[in-house]
Amino acid sequence: MDKKKVLFLCTGNSCRSQMAEGWARHLLHEQIEAVSAGVIKHGVDSRAIKVMAEAGVDISGQESKTIDELPDQSFDAVITLCDAANESCPFFPGQVIRLHQGFDDPPSLARNAPDEEGALQIYRRVRDEIRDFVLNLPERIEDKSL
Repeated sequence: MDKKKVLFLCTGNSCRSQMAEGWARHLLHEQIEAVSAGVIKHGVDSRAIKVMAEAGVDISGQESKTIDELPDQSFDAVITLCDAANESCPFFPGQVIRLHQGFDDPPSLARNAPDEEGALQIYRRVRDEIRDFVLNLPERIEDKSL
């Protein structure tokens, strides 16, 4: 099986796309070459780093970046993780598989959390939802390429 180059895209490349990149590198490194980017860049969210570390995935070395900052813009699949990224996703030349799977935005939801633990619970829920999505990603990409 050829290793697929996959771009995870969200608004700020701070949380959801960083988690997805981390999970893909951790769980599917033999099947997927994962990168992430945002429509804009906000820096990697410290709570995202924390909850991923709790799950055994270190994303502290990942950097927030925009699509324009990626050195190589050729992908087998582009996965948008929020509606804003889906709506503003640029055109990628060639046969690129596009998938959209929206996830809640942990930083936005955490603003209404009663305390830090409540905020982290939101991040953990989305982290686990993204893990489940990433685990099934090879089959979804394969189905789209048929």
